[in-house]
Amino acid sequence: MDALAGLLDGPRAKGAFVLRMVMDPPWSVRIADRAPLCLMCVTDGEAWIVPGTGAAVLLRPGDLAIARGPEPYTVAHTADAPPTAVIGPGGHCTTLSGEPLAESMSLGVRTWGNAPDGATTVLVGTYQLAGEVSRRLLDALPGLLHLPADVWRCPLMPFLAEEISRDEPGQSVVLDRVLDLLLIAAVRAWFARPGAAAPAWYRAMGDPVVGRALRLMEDEPARPWTVASLADEAGVSRAALARRFTDLVGEPPMAYLTGRRLAHAADLLRQSDATVESVARRVGYSSAFALSAAFKRVRGISPQEYRGRG
Repeated sequence: MDALAGLLDGPRAKGAFVLRMVMDPPWSVRIADRAPLCLMCVTDGEAWIVPGTGAAVLLRPGDLAIARGPEPYTVAHTADAPPTAVIGPGGHCTTLSGEPLAESMSLGVRTWGNAPDGATTVLVGTYQLAGEVSRRLLDALPGLLHLPADVWRCPLMPFLAEEISRDEPGQSVVLDRVLDLLLIAAVRAWFARPGAAAPAWYRAMGDPVVGRALRLMEDEPARPWTVASLADEAGVSRAALARRFTDLVGEPPMAYLTGRRLAHAADLLRQSDATVESVARRVGYSSAFALSAAFKRVRGISPQEYRGRG
């Protein structure tokens, strides 16, 4: 498994909130849905995205932005436009005073806005549950990612624009998978940029020694790895691997492996009905007790509590 495949092994939208937003100025929508990830593509006109912290971003046709939650942000016709609507959890839309807007602003199948022929059209796809996107992917992304049309070309955007308003059997599943593919294409393009600030472990994949150790842990997380066994596989001494790994990744091999196992366990706990015992064995722990002890030590709560908060 290469670095990007390992990072992207996890986007699994399930009944994602997908719509076409059609707007005419003036307009401004506050997004406070606490969703872990939202993709926005402009097909016509322009839209500003104003995060809670950091610089606002202008989206033009062909541009894509990914906003990482749960912090709220604003999408508007100008960067300083005051919000007139709020989108809360589950895509529930209201005025600032709480009056529902879903019906009055409905413009057809998965289409919403203030004007049927508005100057700006934004395609929106939201992962609503944390378990649908791996924690490691979220941690690798900035709060607001922007890919201008001139630095990436993606045939999925026109396809999404065509599919989003169809009302056919199984359409929600089609849109879920298109959203997953669009996210993967966007992240791949983001890390391919010159000077991209990829995480340390991602950059370390290019090292012949550390990259080998990382791939082994990615491919076989349940194997009872030790620094010595990883070093044997990588063809170096235990001390050399430990030193080089820590220098490039920023933490020792076993600390990295623990983090990966627990991250994988967290995703499995949110994504499936598997027992803690079966999750433990899948990620390299001998029992539910062993996983629970490690999980609580690192994350501060038990696997059961973590699952309950999902």
